[in-house]
Amino acid sequence: MPYFKNRPLRGDLFEELINKTNQAYMDDSLAVVLKIPTAIKPVELDSDKGTITLAYFDQKSTVDYIGNIQGIPVCFEAKETNRQSLPLSNFHSHQIEFMEKFTAQNGIAFVLVQFSIIEKIFMLPYSSLKGYWDRAENGNGRKSIPLDAFEHEVGIQGRYLVHYLEQVGDLLGLLRSNND
Repeated sequence: MPYFKNRPLRGDLFEELINKTNQAYMDDSLAVVLKIPTAIKPVELDSDKGTITLAYFDQKSTVDYIGNIQGIPVCFEAKETNRQSLPLSNFHSHQIEFMEKFTAQNGIAFVLVQFSIIEKIFMLPYSSLKGYWDRAENGNGRKSIPLDAFEHEVGIQGRYLVHYLEQVGDLLGLLRSNND
C-alpha cells in the first residue's frame, strides 16, 4: 500500500476555497456538495503534538467531491498545476472508472483545475478528460492536457470563491443539446 510521511499537502488552499464556496452554496440552498475524505490508516503517531507522522492509504479514493446541484448528481476532482498543462499522471485509473460509472448513471463529472502559473481556474468536463486519457492510454496522444483545451473559466462572485455553478449550467446545456 502507498505510504506518506510528513509531506506537505498540495492543493490545500485550492480545496479550502472550494470548501468555502460549497458551504456558501449550501447556505444559499443552491447545492449540497461535500469533500470526500481520503481513508488512511495511521501507523505512527506523535502523541506530544497529537499528529499522525506515518500512515498508509487504506483504500483507493474515488473523487474529491460529490453532491447534488439542483437535483443533479455531480462529482469532481480538484487539481492544481504550476505548468501550462495538466499532467494526466495526476489521475488514477480508478478515478476515471468512477467518473465513467457516475456519468453512466446520469450524473455529471468534471475537474476543477487551478493553473497557478496564470492564477486562473477552469472547469474541464469529464468527456474532455476521458478523450485525452483514452488517447494517452492507447499511445496516440499527449500525456497532459494543454491549457488551451480549457474553455470554461471559473471566476469569483461575491462569497463564491470558486464559482463553478455557472460552468455546470453551461455543461448541462451542452449535454441536453447533444442528447436531443
